[in-house]
Amino acid sequence: MLQNKNIILGVSGGIAAYKAANLTRLLVKNGAHVKIIMTPMAKEFITPLTLATLSKNPILVDFYNPENGDWNSHVDLGLWADAYVIAPATANSMGKMANAIADNLLITTYLSARCPVFLAPTMDLDMYKHPANTKNMETLQSYGNFIIEPESGELASGLIGKGRMAEPETIVEYLENFFSQKQDFKNKKVLITAGPTHEGIDPVRFIGNRSSGKMGYALAENLANRGAEVTLVSGPTSMNISNLNVKLIQVNSAEEMYLACAKCFPEQDIAIMAAAVADYTPKEYLDKKVKKKTHNLVLELVATKDIASELGKIKKAHQKLIGFALETNNEEENAKLKITKKNLDFIVLNSLQDKGAGFQTDTNKITIITRKGDIKPFELKSKQDVAADIVNEIKNLF
Repeated sequence: MLQNKNIILGVSGGIAAYKAANLTRLLVKNGAHVKIIMTPMAKEFITPLTLATLSKNPILVDFYNPENGDWNSHVDLGLWADAYVIAPATANSMGKMANAIADNLLITTYLSARCPVFLAPTMDLDMYKHPANTKNMETLQSYGNFIIEPESGELASGLIGKGRMAEPETIVEYLENFFSQKQDFKNKKVLITAGPTHEGIDPVRFIGNRSSGKMGYALAENLANRGAEVTLVSGPTSMNISNLNVKLIQVNSAEEMYLACAKCFPEQDIAIMAAAVADYTPKEYLDKKVKKKTHNLVLELVATKDIASELGKIKKAHQKLIGFALETNNEEENAKLKITKKNLDFIVLNSLQDKGAGFQTDTNKITIITRKGDIKPFELKSKQDVAADIVNEIKNLF
């Protein structure tokens, strides 16, 4: 899948730079044309001669080559590439990328690139977990960049934990999977709900839940990458999306989400109800902040509309409706009942009993239950991989 692909490999200054040699060899072996940009510090870890020999191209470090008078244009490089892979991606380089600090050729080329960008982070255990790095990586993902997760193991410091740059074979496999994605949802219109809803009590307080929106946003990215025209109706969340095939509609309450979905649904081919919609909302909204008193406050709640059920009532024969169920007991029985009650084509079951699944995690463990009663369990995976599994199951419906 990498045959004749133009790939820029950015090598920044970390101990894992030695892996760039094998990564270059594998990319070339798979038919890619590779140009390498090194930061000045990267030359301290691996020699440009090694990478030039393996890539069969001169190594680019500076904007200007005084030996031959050549100017290395970051704009031309950004236009040439089908993919930009930065491996290793150090904390320093990612911090500069997240904040547009363009002080070397690697960063200026990143800022000029129109192609997909893939980052393979590398750093020690505590650096990787530091809030500053976490924020930078989240920012870079919100820009549409792809993070190839580091692995756990023994680190250069002697500590054991997460921070090892993904192995070159893993990175190449990731790229192959990306480029092998078919546009199998081209001309399909997809409605996705994501995140929590906030049910206002007064101007300050609300009823909500812990949903981060990560699952719904991962589904939107996957389907958009596969050619779908996606409408994402999202409750309040810190997530961002940059894919031009995704139209984002931001809402707060369950009622706002219902109205947005009801308006969009008749035009859609597929609807995926991934949001964690509040089941109840305050009967009365108070326009002034409720002052704390010594006695208890009684809040009367009324049921919100079940959006999936409402859409199921008006679903046409050609439309596919997918639901989610987060259960704590009698999981499969409860999920099966929802398929019939809401007129779903299949349901994605999460259980809070499974470690690593549920709200505010980067991973999920699901079971897909079909209308026919087939039960398909999946292993714990990243939410991006879970999204791919769900989308592939939707593809089977057609």
